[in-house]
Formats: sequence, structure tokens, C-alpha cells
Amino acid sequence: MKRMTIRKARCSCGQLRVACRGEPAIVVLCHCRACQMRTGSPYGVAAFFARGAVVISGTYSDYDRPADSGFRVLHHFCPVCGSTVFWEPSRRPEMIAVAVGAFADPEFPAPQKAVFEQHRHPWVAVQLDR
Repeated sequence: MKRMTIRKARCSCGQLRVACRGEPAIVVLCHCRACQMRTGSPYGVAAFFARGAVVISGTYSDYDRPADSGFRVLHHFCPVCGSTVFWEPSRRPEMIAVAVGAFADPEFPAPQKAVFEQHRHPWVAVQLDR
């Protein structure tokens, strides 16, 4: 019998934690300006898990913003260290997106898709796992 994978993400200080059961439905690299500002890097990478496969512990604050797609995104971040750990995209209400960097796992699955590539910094090279 195969054991179910549990992937664990957390904020920088460890107060906010997210446990995700199974493999992500998809991993997406986003070049939108909002992800650039949120992460402080030229892109953000999110792993999308079914809402029922995610367990959240710790306290968090919220930031609600419109996405470039026109849909709203509710970001959840640690009120202690400020790390954005997970978010809820209104476009996919059945999913929870978790920041791939919060897993701190070099073996985490690579992105399968890139979005808002019109905002990609020209020096960023991306190789997708398709």
C-alpha cells in the first residue's frame, strides 16, 4: 500500500503552517506585476491543491486584491514575519494556492505552466516541466 505524500509549507518564522495531502493539481509560474511585488522577485510560483487536501495551522492576516485576470485573489500572510504562504483564487474556488518557496523543498515538482509572460523580465529563463 502506497503512503499518501504530505507536503509541509511554512512562513519564515514557522508560526503559519500549511500541510498539503497528495500531489499538487498543477504548479504555475506567474510573471504578473502583482506577484513580482508580492514576492520581491521577478515571478511567483504557486502549487495548487484541492481545498479538502489542505490543513492550515497558525494565525494569518489577509490581503485581498484584483488579479490581472480580473478575478480577486485573497492572500494570507503571517502577521509576525510577513511571509505570504497561501492564497485563495476566486477564479478557482475549489483550490488553495501555496507558495512553492514556503515548502523549502528542492525536490518539489517544477512548474508546468507560465502565465502573464508579457511581464517576464527579459533576463529570466524558464524551463517548464511539461
